[in-house]
Amino acid sequence: MTRAWTRGSRPARAGASLALAIALVGSVAACSESGSITSPSAHPSDVVGQNYQSGDGSVTTWAESSRGAPVVLKGTDFEGKTVDVSAWRGGVVVINNWYAGCPPCRAEAPGLVRLANQGAASGVHWVGIDGVDDAGAAQAFQRTFAVPYPSIADTDGLAVAALQGSVPIQAVPTTVVLDRQGRVAARVLGQADESTLTDLIAGVLAESPGASATP
Repeated sequence: MTRAWTRGSRPARAGASLALAIALVGSVAACSESGSITSPSAHPSDVVGQNYQSGDGSVTTWAESSRGAPVVLKGTDFEGKTVDVSAWRGGVVVINNWYAGCPPCRAEAPGLVRLANQGAASGVHWVGIDGVDDAGAAQAFQRTFAVPYPSIADTDGLAVAALQGSVPIQAVPTTVVLDRQGRVAARVLGQADESTLTDLIAGVLAESPGASATP
């Protein structure tokens, strides 16, 4: 069973007001266009296949018993080092999909950096995925916000493809929390609220380290 909710819901308005509101939400909440997503068999009640608007700020969590297979995510960061998420099994992993020119990515960055620094002692690992920037732009972003974790250079799209079924390819930013077994436990589409993400990470950390689930 999945659980989802959306931040900042507003009453619908008719005519031009509704069109303007949708346009404003789209420009602030995400740096991408909407699109249909193929439904993964592991998550039949997900929002896929419903003309879903990428990056609307919605949060989805998966119960331990309904999570899919562990995510296999490996790549090279902008410093040329190999990043392999499977090496962090046993700890909680947070994955953030971003790029330097994305306004909500920049808006959420200070909060993500705070959480990453606070969670280092708790066995929480962080990694970014940037499929747009060259090394110069990505590293400038990392210096500006003092990002303490690596980001995979993903211009070939292979890293994001590894998350297909849990993360819409077009959604930027998107933040995903993996449990200790490497399975997707939670996802935020759009700019991540720091307090919400804090609660999501804490919930996964509180789970039994030896828990098992059927995909």
